[in-house]
Amino acid sequence: MYTFYKTARFILGPVFRLLYRPVIIGRENIPSDGPAVIAGNHKHAFDPLLIDISTKRVIRTLAKKELHDSRFGFLFRSAGTIPVDLHAKHNPAALEAAVAALKQGELVNVSPEAKRNYTDELLLPFKFGAAVMSERTGAPIIPYAVAGDYSLFPKHRLTVMFGRPVEAGGSPGDTNRRLYDEVAGLLRKAMSEDELKHKHFTSYESWGKI
Repeated sequence: MYTFYKTARFILGPVFRLLYRPVIIGRENIPSDGPAVIAGNHKHAFDPLLIDISTKRVIRTLAKKELHDSRFGFLFRSAGTIPVDLHAKHNPAALEAAVAALKQGELVNVSPEAKRNYTDELLLPFKFGAAVMSERTGAPIIPYAVAGDYSLFPKHRLTVMFGRPVEAGGSPGDTNRRLYDEVAGLLRKAMSEDELKHKHFTSYESWGKI
């Protein structure tokens, strides 16, 4: 199963490492078996590839529906990605597909920001998908932070840092807030002082008032 995914990672993984020389910290926090939601910030289209090469396991990534509907959609479908409509307020089909994958013991990667962050904000508001997936399946959430540059000659070294599992508890809102704070904390550790000085942090509670 997922032969295309594994073959693509086998071929593209070494190329990706050669080009960007990423630093991967805390990969031991990704469980070696069993379900887990992997969730973090989203800064570049290559973020899923960086997460994919951080483990030997197959990761089911939520990807925007437009990629599945494009002329190259068969590549994304073959890789086992889960289509999500970023323009819809709710995505029940994507949620159900992700929950089903978790119940089968798989890893699911989701970007709670729901889009790439091109702003000066450290993090954009988090949607509830990761928290709801965890609440419904009991799967832990593995937070991560991506920092640095996707560049052949980076000013800041490309880095991904994985944190300790966030267990679902209380309401999805409580879980989502703890996930937001964990990712923010990881970003502060992974980013250089030069990167951080250009960022503004808005607390989880403050986003709800904007």
